[in-house]
Amino acid sequence: MRLPRPLDPVEVRVLGCLLEKQQTTPEYYPLTLNSLVAACNQKSNRDPVMELDEMLVRGALERLRDEVLVWPATGSRVERWEHNLDRRWALDAGEKAVIAVLLLRGAQTPGELRGRTERMRPFASLAEIELVLVRLASGEEPLVVELHRAPGQSQRRFMHLAGGPVSEVPDAARSAPVRPVLAGPPAEGLSERVASLEAEVACLAGEVARLAAIIER
Repeated sequence: MRLPRPLDPVEVRVLGCLLEKQQTTPEYYPLTLNSLVAACNQKSNRDPVMELDEMLVRGALERLRDEVLVWPATGSRVERWEHNLDRRWALDAGEKAVIAVLLLRGAQTPGELRGRTERMRPFASLAEIELVLVRLASGEEPLVVELHRAPGQSQRRFMHLAGGPVSEVPDAARSAPVRPVLAGPPAEGLSERVASLEAEVACLAGEVARLAAIIER
């Protein structure tokens, strides 16, 4: 099964970075945790820009490892990580380059994909890119979908399906840096926090009342 479940934004970013760095800087691949965090937080070639810490990235790695989508590399004194998408998603070189850009930058036109895959796998023409997209969008478990064209849009746009069915969001809504929150606190922890906040509010209210009484005197 290519996608056992919809991946969250941090998992998508981690896979995209592992794919990208394998193809653009193979001498540094597999990646250490520090290198992977830095790759996830790059300001260039990323949409949206994220601000992730080691805990979030390691958590994503462990979840992806459970799905056999990544695993730690062997034979290194420092912990390094690599993806398993060549086999799990059965990707060739062209498909791997296209998927990497889609995971890292979201919806793209064939022209944008051709320009942004140049360092990973140069394509001779738009037709070649479109053939790759057709393959990725085909079969029982497609990895890519063509988006509906919004009014005024003339070019076809494609999006990955790693995060589940696509909900189209205006570009302006994705422009600010984000730090995804993967899961809320456990119910008990949330109750404790609410109780603590209520106590603080009550304390502040009492203090305000006391100050008001002093002023009235």
